[in-house]
Amino acid sequence: MARIAVDGLELDYELIGDAGAPPLVVTPGGRYPRDTAGVPEIGRIFADAGYRVLLWDRPGCGASDIAFTAPTESVMNAEALVGLVRELGLKDVTLVGGSAGSRISLMAAARMPDNVPKIAIWWLSGGAVGLAGLAWFYCGDQVAAAAKGGMAAVAALPSWADQISRNPRIREILLAQDPEEYIAVMQRWAQGFNYSDATPMPGITAEQFASLTMPILVFRSGKSDMAHTRRTSEWVHELLPNSTMKEPPWGDQEWNYVSTFPIDSANRRGRFERWPLIAPMVLEFLKGA
Repeated sequence: MARIAVDGLELDYELIGDAGAPPLVVTPGGRYPRDTAGVPEIGRIFADAGYRVLLWDRPGCGASDIAFTAPTESVMNAEALVGLVRELGLKDVTLVGGSAGSRISLMAAARMPDNVPKIAIWWLSGGAVGLAGLAWFYCGDQVAAAAKGGMAAVAALPSWADQISRNPRIREILLAQDPEEYIAVMQRWAQGFNYSDATPMPGITAEQFASLTMPILVFRSGKSDMAHTRRTSEWVHELLPNSTMKEPPWGDQEWNYVSTFPIDSANRRGRFERWPLIAPMVLEFLKGA
């Protein structure tokens, strides 16, 4: 466990694997921390395969700080990743991630394309219904709490309990916000998830997709997955100049199955616990010519 200052935020991270090995960043989804079941496990597989693996807590996740100055939460996370890579002095960084981690990996790569040789992504969030769900899940309860009880009510929300337990500064940061301004920020952040016919993933334009010329492995989403729609993964694949699409190592109902799993750190249960299954296919792609 380590902490580092990045553009005014303290970020929590861990590096595993040989110090001289090529760097690889694993970014999880949701607002889940880097120690969520499946994330350290897939990180260890990559480390054992010869990578120096960076596991990190995005702003507002795990033990990292949070701020509310970015235009969207995704922009905040992408810029935090770019800053973290910069502060750690990492060069030629492979980016790997699922769900929100796929979006943040692509957005970060668009901001440092010369420093990212390859990317592998799965569970690409998208679709009108899926994105509307993200807007409500991440911002709706925040707006409702702030409107009813101010920032004390926001800080008491279950959605902040884990972060505050790991980093008490989160509660201080929340309580320091003006409720009306906080509501305005959450409205903007919710708008950042709006569906558009112009791009499959909010926060990334068609031109930015075209600029990502490095080899990128995209796993096709399940037909039944309404949070990470199949069309989103196929559309992203179509827009990327040097993309390879593969079927994932699990069945069509994977997301519907794992999304019912209890979050149980002690028994290593959670949304990402089966991510290690995808590691061999990712490694085959990364090690290929």
